[in-house]
Amino acid sequence: MTATFAPRIFSGIQPSGGLTLGNYLGALKRFVEKQDEGIETIYCLVDMHAITVWQDPEKLRQQTREGAAAFIAAGIDPARSILFNQSQVSGHAELGWIFNCVARMGWMSRMTQWKDKAGKNAEAQSLGLFAYPSLMAADIMLYHATMVPVGEDQKQHLELTRDIAIKFNNDFGVDFFPVVEPLIEGVATRVMSLRDGTKKMSKSDPSDQSRINLTDDADTIAQKIRKAKTDPEPLPGHLEGLKDRPEARNLVNIYAALSGQPAAAVVAEFAGAQFGAFKPKLADLAVAKLSPITTEMNRLMKDPAEIDRILGQGADRAAAIAEPILERTFQITGMIRSRRRG
Repeated sequence: MTATFAPRIFSGIQPSGGLTLGNYLGALKRFVEKQDEGIETIYCLVDMHAITVWQDPEKLRQQTREGAAAFIAAGIDPARSILFNQSQVSGHAELGWIFNCVARMGWMSRMTQWKDKAGKNAEAQSLGLFAYPSLMAADIMLYHATMVPVGEDQKQHLELTRDIAIKFNNDFGVDFFPVVEPLIEGVATRVMSLRDGTKKMSKSDPSDQSRINLTDDADTIAQKIRKAKTDPEPLPGHLEGLKDRPEARNLVNIYAALSGQPAAAVVAEFAGAQFGAFKPKLADLAVAKLSPITTEMNRLMKDPAEIDRILGQGADRAAAIAEPILERTFQITGMIRSRRRG
């Protein structure tokens, strides 16, 4: 008999600092929308993933708090969703080890992100970076999550999570872990650079003009949008007209995501308009949507103890869900786990 699992969403963001408009539109905004759909939502600052490359300890703590502040400022309610940092729930590491023993080296070595990050110097990379997708699978399966909002760049890792769940179930003759489904949706799940519409918006870009940071003030946001790269052609009346115009398509997608409209409705509204007329409208919209988030983030960051309290409470709630799932996993795999933790 096939097991049924209650709908539950899990997703995490690395506390790498410098959150951008891309993080907001591609992740945080969608997280808030899922919270409002009545499905149980668990959101995590994955600080254990962050240390797969060396991190300055104090900076990591600061960035974890900044990430939590961004979640809350964007609209995540810690009373309605579970919000915590990964390292406070030891089950992530415990299940991650079990999944290391289920996953196969060949699976890991085929991961596109591993190839991109390791490059020609793979032997100098940490074992944690290589095994990153196995820990990601544990993050999800520790809560029997059934859905994960992901961008296209994480879809391969989610497919690996599915493979690990299926192999575990087959290896032990159980129907214990759900085969999770990706949630890839939204008009701007992949926000591109304001300087190059073919590249993803990133905090690692040398040019600060390439991105809108969630810490930017209103004047900076407006100035960056006014200077965003475009082309000399007016906006078309149909989406097909943006096919070979990556910068134009990017700005239209950003407007659509911020306004909650389909991109097709945006081009219909601004058909024939030059970017000199479109950009001020986009700037006003971006300022209206992002300035309150920046203000609330700044307020929250002035009280790190309160952020730590919220994360601690979230970790307690997360652990309460994880513990029986981890307990049953140990039983299935044949390990003795008689010492209970309070």
